Amino acid sequence: MGLDLINGIPAHVLFVHIVVILVPLTALALILCAARPSVMRRFGLALPALALVSLISVPLTTSAGEWLERHMDSNTLIRKHTELGDELLPWVIALFLASTAVWWSYRRAAHRTPDAAGSTSTVAIPLRITAAVLSLVVGVGAGVQVYRVGDSGAKAAWHDGYSATAHPNRD
Repeated sequence: MGLDLINGIPAHVLFVHIVVILVPLTALALILCAARPSVMRRFGLALPALALVSLISVPLTTSAGEWLERHMDSNTLIRKHTELGDELLPWVIALFLASTAVWWSYRRAAHRTPDAAGSTSTVAIPLRITAAVLSLVVGVGAGVQVYRVGDSGAKAAWHDGYSATAHPNRD
């Protein structure tokens, strides 16, 4: 049993903001850290820590969403949102694994030689390029999936919640 209601509000509605902020932020940080050792040097352990918090937030939000789904009338928009939401976790797991790998490889290289962080050895360049490309794929994939889930959730929540024309007696 997870957190279902917070102060009378469905927890999913609140938790989703954590996912919407942290997953794209983690993706951006991963891409920058993989491409630029100077950025990785500044981030340090914060990169895998941020990825871990992002990873934990997804199942928490999904669980709260499943509770909310059971307490709403089902329709195709909600079912589509649920299906897309279930597809986010593999992307965030990949984001966590890639973040941890980038951090670990940077740490390993930095401990090998004092100047390894800025090294351009023949081994470091292909590894950095591979890490940057994989990080870009995982980061963009996770970001796109967050967008798709959020867009479908907004459509499910707001499809009958407003009028395209203003009410005549409201300013």
